[in-house]
Amino acid sequence: MRLRYLTLIAVAFFSAFPLYYSVVVASRHNSALAEVPPPLLPGGNFFANVQRVFDTVPFALALVNSVLVAGAISVAVMFLSTLAGFAFAKLRFRGRNAMLLITVGTMMVPAQLGIIPLYMLMVKLEWTGTMYALVVPALVNAFGVFFMTQFLERALPNELLEAGRVDGAGTWGLFWHVVLPVARPAMAVLGMLTFMSAWNDYFWPLVVLTPDNPTVQVALSTLASGYVNDYVLGLAGTAIGTLPLVLVFAVFGKQIIGGIMQGAVKG
Repeated sequence: MRLRYLTLIAVAFFSAFPLYYSVVVASRHNSALAEVPPPLLPGGNFFANVQRVFDTVPFALALVNSVLVAGAISVAVMFLSTLAGFAFAKLRFRGRNAMLLITVGTMMVPAQLGIIPLYMLMVKLEWTGTMYALVVPALVNAFGVFFMTQFLERALPNELLEAGRVDGAGTWGLFWHVVLPVARPAMAVLGMLTFMSAWNDYFWPLVVLTPDNPTVQVALSTLASGYVNDYVLGLAGTAIGTLPLVLVFAVFGKQIIGGIMQGAVKG
């Protein structure tokens, strides 16, 4: 038991140390990177460097954009993936297996292959430079549909659906009152994974957005694009950009872990 706790402490330390050291460097001058031995305690320039970040790029706007985009995508993916997963897992209709196979097959296609036609579509819709270009194409994804299908196949008993039908519930009634309560553990996990993926997305926002209306990742790339790299400035921006993810996990981590355990017991 003691060895187990020591192992967990070591894993937690090595996982958190890069984030801690980025804060240490972000609170000092660039000269701290050349110090031997390297500094291990924060300096006194963190808030001054943070102010430089907000003065260099529209970082406040980037934070708002990322929160709105990641939040909207997460909610949509949770709801629509659960709806599709319920259909694939428990409803019987012609072509169900073929449609699920095609959906899963799209996961094998690199997203970069669709960038050019997707960008042409955004130009035609006049969505370039707007948040619509980020949110609408990501409202549902194949991984979410497959994830919820697999979960509902195991966690949702057919007898529960039959009892709902006996009580007079239609398909929508079953979804709202039976499927959603059962699916909450998996939806919490899917929402967390989707939020992190949308928050960290870099390539597509870089292609479709403009520097004056960025997300966090695009703003960070702007900080690192100078003729001489200002590592302190970049790490200060990274520390700020990572903070929302840490807060989300701190607030919802217990519910997510409890949901995973609840889903494991139900399965």
